[in-house]
Amino acid sequence: MEDRPMALVQGTLYMLILRTVSQRPLHGYAIARRIKEASGNGLDIQDGSLYPALNRMLVKGWLVAEWGTSENNRRARFYRLTRDGQKQLEAETKDFDTLVRNIQLVMRSV
Repeated sequence: MEDRPMALVQGTLYMLILRTVSQRPLHGYAIARRIKEASGNGLDIQDGSLYPALNRMLVKGWLVAEWGTSENNRRARFYRLTRDGQKQLEAETKDFDTLVRNIQLVMRSV
C-alpha cells in the first residue's frame, strides 16, 4: 500500500480547522500547514477545500477574520475562533468520537 494523504470523512474539515485555530489565530496557509504537520503529513488540505470552508465558517459565525501580516511579511487574513465556534468544536468532537467508536464496534464484530 502506498503512502498518500487520506481523504477526509465528510464534515471533519470543519472540526480540524476549528481545533487548529482554537490555539491561536492563524492565516489560511498556516492552518493547512499545521493540519498537515499534526497528521504526520497524512492530511493535505487543498486550497480549493480550505478557503470555501473558511468562508462558510465565517458566515456561520464560528470564526472571525482580521487582516494582519504573516511570518513572510505578507498581508493575510487571520482566522480566530468565536464562542459559537468553540461550542461547534465541542459538538463536532463529541459526534466524531461517537462515529469512531461505532465504526470500531463494527470492525471488531464483522
